[in-house]
Amino acid sequence: MTEETPPERWLVAAWPGLGQVATTAAIYLLSKLRMHQVAEFRARDLFELESVEVSGGLLHAARLPRSRLFLWRNPDGKREIVVFLGEAQPPTGKLALSQRLLAESRALGVTRVFTFSAMATDMEPNGPSATYGIASDNSTLAELRRHGVSVLTEGEITGLNGLTLAAAAEAGLPAIGLLGEMPAIAPQLPCPNAAVAVLRVFRELAGLSLDLEELEDYGRTMQAQVSEFYERMNQALRAAGGEEPAPESSVETQGEPPAPRIPTPAETEQIERLFLEARGDRTKAFLLKKELDRLGVFPQYEDRFLNLFEPNQ
Repeated sequence: MTEETPPERWLVAAWPGLGQVATTAAIYLLSKLRMHQVAEFRARDLFELESVEVSGGLLHAARLPRSRLFLWRNPDGKREIVVFLGEAQPPTGKLALSQRLLAESRALGVTRVFTFSAMATDMEPNGPSATYGIASDNSTLAELRRHGVSVLTEGEITGLNGLTLAAAAEAGLPAIGLLGEMPAIAPQLPCPNAAVAVLRVFRELAGLSLDLEELEDYGRTMQAQVSEFYERMNQALRAAGGEEPAPESSVETQGEPPAPRIPTPAETEQIERLFLEARGDRTKAFLLKKELDRLGVFPQYEDRFLNLFEPNQ
């Protein structure tokens, strides 16, 4: 009696960055594919503890960022998806973290690596987001072109979004970076349209049946907000006799996290209601993510949010 050949697995690796493009796309996969956590690896040696937390006069060390892997088991027995979510990029040791991630991924049977990230350009805020791709080898690059993906011919990708691809190529794993275009005028705001753009390409490459309607609706809402912000800024500049801004294109880097915000009692009640619904149905987790983004409190709830995808939840 022969053992069945395990299905091929692809890895998507995501860290926080411009427009929350990578984390939004990755969390959408977690929610809509009903993924569950399968591993967590320690990276304590790569992060510096820079503060302590105080509660009731007692101090304790702040929690260090976590690094978790989630799995979608394909009910058809075909290709499966592994998603890695890192809560932060370490100040040093990025290559070591990439290599650690690839070792964990190989143990899970990963055969191809993807990263998602943002590319801020001078695109119109109400325009469609394009997707740009980079690849580790000529064969994979040709595959991107066959699928009509625009290739990023020049540039530099800093941080783990680039280093992980390089480490994968060095380890002999084909690697692809998908960059969603977003307006450079509002890098601090979520850009779901860029997440939609990368997921459309990923869905086609992976042969996934993935409904993007909820993410597209979120994108239209945020696009209207960014367009309104852009128009108000231009009006103020014109009134002051200044020129309209023309930001330069750039590939994302790890930005400074926003200052923490404390939700009001009414907002906390709404958050708790959504957590309860998401625990009962993981496909509703993205609705919770949108609300946390709207309130500007996702970083404070990120650990608890990702706990929704543990096997016992």
